[in-house]
Amino acid sequence: MLNNDWDQVLKVVFEGEGFKKFYHVVEEEYKTKTIFPPKDYIFNALKLTPYKNVKVVIVGQDPYHGVGEAHGLSFSVQKGIKVPPSLKNIYKELESDLGIQPFPEGDLSYWARQGVLLLNAVLTVEKDKPASHRNLGWERLTDYIIKTLNNKEEPVVFILWGNFAKEKQKYITNPKHLILTSAHPSPFSASYGFFGSKPFSKTNEYLKQNGLEPIDWNLKNNQ
Repeated sequence: MLNNDWDQVLKVVFEGEGFKKFYHVVEEEYKTKTIFPPKDYIFNALKLTPYKNVKVVIVGQDPYHGVGEAHGLSFSVQKGIKVPPSLKNIYKELESDLGIQPFPEGDLSYWARQGVLLLNAVLTVEKDKPASHRNLGWERLTDYIIKTLNNKEEPVVFILWGNFAKEKQKYITNPKHLILTSAHPSPFSASYGFFGSKPFSKTNEYLKQNGLEPIDWNLKNNQ
């Protein structure tokens, strides 16, 4: 299904009757409504960041609900799409934290390929209806993903922005891991603790302390 080690890690979920029934509902939604991301991109985060490579997890809520935006990575949009407000604020904090100039595009695949799992808690959404697939059943899968990452021997940095993401903290109990929390980067909340939180430098410091390669957050280096 994913063509990497996630297939084995998530086998118990994917082969369960509950997930099969749930996924049938998702497939029916795609047949009858306009659903994002495109079906081939639903599991993009897992495809681009194999389990063994995960060093950082950035938890989002659900995909962008506008045409052409979502492609299966939290906070990321497809090439050629205007950078959304939350991502603009992420870029602002990145500049303040590490001096990296804001990038004109919003595709974060370069981070994903370095081991940053850009995981939305809900993996699909109906066009123009934010949170429309919340409680449809995705949370069972994505909570399980976080639990399996908690079991990793190698240190992982979990970046939880906003109250929704912070709810996932209860699944992260392994003392080897680092949890970074702050307000959400949305324009409504970024000024209440997101700006100035320095998640990028803190992540890289922790990775280096544990003998791991830091993340190159500069998207222009992927050009």
